[in-house]
Amino acid sequence: MIIKLFIKEGEMMAKCGKCDFRELEELKNKIEKLGDKKAEFMEACAKELAARLLASASRHTPTGIYPPDSGKVGGTLKRGWTIGEIQHIGDMYKIEIINPVEYASYVEYGHRSRNHKDWTEGKFMMTIAKQEIESATPRILKNKLKKMLGDAIK
Repeated sequence: MIIKLFIKEGEMMAKCGKCDFRELEELKNKIEKLGDKKAEFMEACAKELAARLLASASRHTPTGIYPPDSGKVGGTLKRGWTIGEIQHIGDMYKIEIINPVEYASYVEYGHRSRNHKDWTEGKFMMTIAKQEIESATPRILKNKLKKMLGDAIK
């Protein structure tokens, strides 16, 4: 079987029919414009992943329970989670999830009791949150990319 192609600016003619490439040119131009928005897209992805990590870490953070007469209120550690500023370093985007509460690392990894005889196991709230986000990241990024491409193609 032989198909002869004749290419003319904006269209292609073949023995089996005629094709108009203007829509493909428009699509190509839209996709090229997406390249200009790469940094914006990458920042949005980094921010979304950081927000999800923060929410997960907060969800896994225990709330202290104190006797009513102690005057203490639980939840300081849970409320301590914050997201730092986004930094663009080379081809990477970096955002820190921070908990400045002084005992956060002791709750995360565990610690000795006050009498130094017992061990309190860690809650691993950030470790667990990180594992959850790492397993969900491909799906999250795929959906974000699909949405971006879908919006561009409309």
